[in-house]
Amino acid sequence: MPASKSPLARVRSVPRLYRKHFADRRKERQFISSASFFTTFAIVRAITHAIRANVGPFKNVTPGGRHIHHMTFGIIGLLTVGYLWMLEFGVAPTQRRSSRLTSGAYGAGAALTLDEFALWLNLQDVYWAKQGRESIDAVVLFGALLSMGLVGREFLTELARAEQEVEHEGEEHLEHHGQNGAGSGAPIPSR
Repeated sequence: MPASKSPLARVRSVPRLYRKHFADRRKERQFISSASFFTTFAIVRAITHAIRANVGPFKNVTPGGRHIHHMTFGIIGLLTVGYLWMLEFGVAPTQRRSSRLTSGAYGAGAALTLDEFALWLNLQDVYWAKQGRESIDAVVLFGALLSMGLVGREFLTELARAEQEVEHEGEEHLEHHGQNGAGSGAPIPSR
């Protein structure tokens, strides 16, 4: 049985590693935007599939019978964040929380907008057509993952290293105290 501190050690290492790797506010904003972008894209795709399949509480937004595409909300979000950043809201060193919120909103707005890129490229609703799904899925998903990897690579790498160290500590605990906790002292063969 692994040492009881292992899960807690994992949780405690995340804030420390986050502060270390994202002390630079610009880097933090890029990471938050990328994470928000990917998360929003995945959620929006899941919701649109649920709407199409009539599953769950989700419905199209159709005030007065006119379908409002989700890219509309993305464009409004991007315009709002752009305006706030133009006013330098969320960009000062003392506005760390505002910086994080606007960065997340920017990523979400970009995902909502680019998820329907094929619609504005073709000037028709091809969301469920082959051209609307295959190309945009690959491009946007790859772009989001790539940007997260480039911006947060050092943080994610060190987080993985910390995870391995915690697992190693647990294995050492088992070797020292016995595999079944009875204190047999018999070493555990290495993998």
